Amino acid sequence: MDLSQSFNQITGACDSSEKSAMLQPGLKPPLYQDNFAGYPYAFPGQTMVTMQPAVFVPATPQANPIPLDDPLPEYTWYSMFTLLCCCLHLGTAALVYSLYTQSANYSGRQDLAKKSSKMARNLNHVSVVVGIIFIVLFVVLEFEQIKITDP
Repeated sequence: MDLSQSFNQITGACDSSEKSAMLQPGLKPPLYQDNFAGYPYAFPGQTMVTMQPAVFVPATPQANPIPLDDPLPEYTWYSMFTLLCCCLHLGTAALVYSLYTQSANYSGRQDLAKKSSKMARNLNHVSVVVGIIFIVLFVVLEFEQIKITDP
């Protein structure tokens, strides 16, 4: 087997003088060009506009959040009751807002806790009303059905 004919060697590889010339510190890099040759969207006389991408910086979280001294009501159990017994959709939304309230109470954000607590309470009240209306309608329709079938 001839070692000079190895598969690892590239045919027509650069000689060592070329490689050593690249490593010499005397060579300068090519000059900066304002007009990019070969850029597909650059037309003669057209100015190129470059923009920086938008950077969104979120609000910095508090290192040690201070819970509220007087936390607002969370309505978590009320939300679970309305979720299971009254109206599934409104109860789910109320539970989400009650968890937002719990998180805001823990992190010390009074304004967010106030809004979330009020929304959870209102959704729970509406859910109970909707649940009662559906139960009453169901009972009335069942009695009507019984009257029709049993004369």
